[in-house]
Amino acid sequence: MSKITRHGTNPILSTAVEYHGFVFTAGLTADDTSQDVTGQTKQVLAKIDAALEELGTDKTRLLTAQIWLKDIRDRDAMNKVWTEWLPQGGAPCRACVEANMADPRLLVEIMVSACR
Repeated sequence: MSKITRHGTNPILSTAVEYHGFVFTAGLTADDTSQDVTGQTKQVLAKIDAALEELGTDKTRLLTAQIWLKDIRDRDAMNKVWTEWLPQGGAPCRACVEANMADPRLLVEIMVSACR
C-alpha cells in the first residue's frame, strides 16, 4: 500500500497531501484581503509556487486546478494573472466558479494538484 503524507494537518484539513508521486493542495487564499482580485490572485499563485516547491514539484507539473471567485465578473481579471503565471502550453484541467467565501473579503481561492 502506498504511503499518504499529510502536511499542515489540523482537525479540519491538511494544507497539502502527497500520494504516490502526486501532490494536492488545499484551497489557498490571499493574506492581504485589502487588495483587488488581481492582487489577491498574485498572492495565491505565489503561495502555490511555494507549496509546490516545498513538495518537490512546480507549476510545469500541474494536472488540475479549481478556482472559486467571489464574483464571477472578476474572471477576466483573474484569468489575466493566471495565464501570465502559467508556463506556455502547461495549462491544467480547470474549473472556475462563483462561490460564497468563508470570509467576505476573500475574492479568490485556488486549489491545485500536480505530479512530481
